[in-house]
Amino acid sequence: MKKRLYVDFHVLQTVPPSCINRDDTGSPKTAMYGGVLRARVSSQAWKHAMREDFAENTPLDVGKRTKKAAELVKEQILALDPEQKKADKMAKDALKHVNITSNDKKGTDALVFISSAQAKALAELAVEGCTNDEKYEEAMIKNPSADMVLFGRMVAQKASLNYDAAAQVAHSISTHAVKNEYDYFTAVDDCQTDSTGAGHLGTVEYNSSTLYRYATVNVLELAEQLGAEQAAETVRAFGEAFLFSMPTGKQNTFANRTLPDAVYVTIREDQPVNLCGAFERAVSRGEQGGYAEASKAALAQYAQQVYASFAEAPAQSFTVGGGLEALAPAQTAKAMLDALEKAVRDALSGNEVE
Repeated sequence: MKKRLYVDFHVLQTVPPSCINRDDTGSPKTAMYGGVLRARVSSQAWKHAMREDFAENTPLDVGKRTKKAAELVKEQILALDPEQKKADKMAKDALKHVNITSNDKKGTDALVFISSAQAKALAELAVEGCTNDEKYEEAMIKNPSADMVLFGRMVAQKASLNYDAAAQVAHSISTHAVKNEYDYFTAVDDCQTDSTGAGHLGTVEYNSSTLYRYATVNVLELAEQLGAEQAAETVRAFGEAFLFSMPTGKQNTFANRTLPDAVYVTIREDQPVNLCGAFERAVSRGEQGGYAEASKAALAQYAQQVYASFAEAPAQSFTVGGGLEALAPAQTAKAMLDALEKAVRDALSGNEVE
């Protein structure tokens, strides 16, 4: 049985003037790296966008992170017994068996990450009149959704319900230095008869950048929870969502939805390797301007340097888009995802986690 199996995703993506992830003051998030200011998009923001992509574009079960967990269990109780008059109380009592309390006004004390299968299992126990805490706990542990296994679950009230995340997503940073700018705007009062002055004045802070995005998936962790076949499907769905999703902050203002400039995916049998060191020295604009091509060159050169000096070369590599052919032949995104799913399935074949 393989002891280690990881899939690393490296994405270079250019976004135009935008503010896709804001801090508490409304400014685009930033970070200091390599001694200069970089644009930043938090991992939480991109993971939320990925979960929404799962729900819309894949057949995988997607969990809900909510304070209304009792409502989800109640819906399942009523689906099993439409005439049940005490469904609301039964749902709350079912959650109490796993130390999660809920009230009518604010729901649970904290967000609860729960799959539809788990809500149904709790409902079945409630309808049966079960009072065994261990059975309710088992219902909340079995049948997790794919994104629950990928991103983990933390239940402060009962640590036995926790899942370790099989995926790690880095904060995306620009490959180069950035400087935030301000858009000064006015809004006209359509009913104002006096033509002087505006009805509203304001500013929006923004920046533009070529981002380096990185994520890794522990395939054996996925297989342990979901089985080998679904693990391969989940890796593909994760990759597709990571490539094509985008946080929606200020999207109506900037229409900043773009696709990656280049993608590099590796299957590793030693450890995950984040290649952000390629951009520790901020990339300078290329001879013909722009950062995308220079970023591709820096990524390819750094990856080869790391493999030669420190880490093993990947067991398999895939690239999408031009500029990274030194690492692997380029192909379409669909062909790459098909090949990745097959490679993961083959790697797990005969190596199922016992």
